[in-house]
Amino acid sequence: MKLYIKYMVSLRCKMFVKNELTNMGLHCRTVELGEADVEEDISPEQWKELDIILRKSGIELMENKKSILIEKIKNIVVELVHYVEEPLQINFSDYLGSKLNHDYTYLSNLFSETQGITIEHFHIVHKIERVKELLIYDELNITEIAQKMNYSSVAHLSTQFKKITGLTPSFLRKSKIKNVKPWKIFESYNATLKFRMSCDNHPLY
Repeated sequence: MKLYIKYMVSLRCKMFVKNELTNMGLHCRTVELGEADVEEDISPEQWKELDIILRKSGIELMENKKSILIEKIKNIVVELVHYVEEPLQINFSDYLGSKLNHDYTYLSNLFSETQGITIEHFHIVHKIERVKELLIYDELNITEIAQKMNYSSVAHLSTQFKKITGLTPSFLRKSKIKNVKPWKIFESYNATLKFRMSCDNHPLY
């Protein structure tokens, strides 16, 4: 039986969900971002018990098909931006459509109507969050970061970065505030980032 789980966007979330399912005596086939596949059929009582446990940690079970699809879109973006090392070899819209077996126009319209933001902007915001992390880690230069994040040039990255944050990548790279959490630096600029992506707002991220 597949379970679809909202706000599950990190490896730590996956470990937590797997442990809780095991504690309930359930056997996991797989646990991925946004979903878990268990061998057993879950009773209504088990569903309620699991949902209560998950909600205490800021994540929750989902039943609505459209909500499940929206969460799948978010999880694909998060996984692609934060966990996949190699740049996409195809257009992002084609990739998303093929992963979810839906026309991209349908996915785009559904996402915009329910989230108040386009998939493209959601994707860009997460790319910029990842760029912030890479800048603060200081392991790659800006050219390497642009290549890693699939930007056509450093200028393209810098323009998009400033549009989202109000700052430039070089400002962060030159600043001496590496001990400050990245999202704190840009707090006043991140009104669009209300997707529970900071550790301050979510105990498992």
